[in-house]
Amino acid sequence: METAQQAVAFRIRQLCQEHGLTPNGISIRAGVPQATVKSILNGESKNPGISTIKKLCDGFGITLGEFFSTPEFDMLEQEIY
Repeated sequence: METAQQAVAFRIRQLCQEHGLTPNGISIRAGVPQATVKSILNGESKNPGISTIKKLCDGFGITLGEFFSTPEFDMLEQEIY
């Protein structure tokens, strides 16, 4: 089962590839610290804030809806803590 954190990291990698950007490139373009992007991609950030994801979306030129509208997010099960 994929977690929300894994789905977010996968989507960022997917968008970087689609836009021909490195993680460093999107961090610069989106105004998000490189360390933040790295921690999300490495699974160290357990809950990246929606404002961070929004900045990344702006950097990719997409909406939040487009970011989350993928099979990976549709298949997520509710996480119970």
